[in-house]
Amino acid sequence: MSEDRFQQVAIIGLGLIGGSIGLATQAALPGTRVTAYDTDEGVRIRARERGLAHEVFDDIRGAVADADLVVLCVPVRAMGETAVALKGAVKPEAVISDVGSCKQSVAGAIAAALPGQPLVPAHPVAGTEHSGPDAGFATLFRNRWCILTPAQDTPADAARRTGDFWTALGANVEIMDARHHDLVLAITSHVPHLIAYTIVGTASDLEDVTRSEVIKYSAGGFRDFTRIAASDPTMWRDVFLSNKEAVLEVLQRFSEDLSALQRAIRWEDGDALFDHFTQTRAVRRSIIEEGQDDARPDFGRRDHGANGGGANGAGANGGDATGGASGGDQPG
Repeated sequence: MSEDRFQQVAIIGLGLIGGSIGLATQAALPGTRVTAYDTDEGVRIRARERGLAHEVFDDIRGAVADADLVVLCVPVRAMGETAVALKGAVKPEAVISDVGSCKQSVAGAIAAALPGQPLVPAHPVAGTEHSGPDAGFATLFRNRWCILTPAQDTPADAARRTGDFWTALGANVEIMDARHHDLVLAITSHVPHLIAYTIVGTASDLEDVTRSEVIKYSAGGFRDFTRIAASDPTMWRDVFLSNKEAVLEVLQRFSEDLSALQRAIRWEDGDALFDHFTQTRAVRRSIIEEGQDDARPDFGRRDHGANGGGANGAGANGGDATGGASGGDQPG
């Protein structure tokens, strides 16, 4: 760990990710002061009760005034507006970061609002389907990936210190080009969420026809889809609109692959189906080998409690479903 770590971290937005950052920072970096702000007064009150930060401010400018690192944990389409509110309140050398699962649009919005401010966009690929100030827990980022997407002109020191911060919180840090990040997350998080929303919506439409049998006889696969589809609607609306190019590109490829499977079923091409399922099974095994999920039938989620289950769960806010599965890989 670098000796010049951030002395004060300001968290803007106290949902799942923001609350978890506050708790994790206090646990892992006891010498670092944590300040915070949320637009919702009720959230601020609950955040104080839970101790999500050393001090929760009633105004955003007070929360960031002395911060060395400011982490924006708000829905991705609110990043630009939130950054505008910081203008003139943050120290010129303070590093601005975020936790959104879309990097190109978010980085552009923040940079436009705060030109010249050191900016290190980040995406912790961790989360649950839960949201709000009660959802956070200190171990959310442990052994999860945090992707940083600094621009070429970002000061190297700012990127290094931000990486050190996430490493201290237990995350594995990866540096990635922002455009590539958005394509990767469209595949691993955004489109899977869209599929989950679609399947659960279809089941809801059929519920009257089946007299609730779809709900009553839900098997494990459908239950997992409903868990993902329970993610924060505001966050995921913003994700799809902010990363629409990559999402549409992946959706087109998915549609082509789905058509191929339809043909295999129609023509009873068992070999094609078997080969495809064998390939996808190998992907699942690789995810387990990488330590990004648990091979047990309940995915190890019972060991973590109501909120802790998300460490292996579908990642949020931002994200990303993306305990990867982000029922919350982003802020709630």
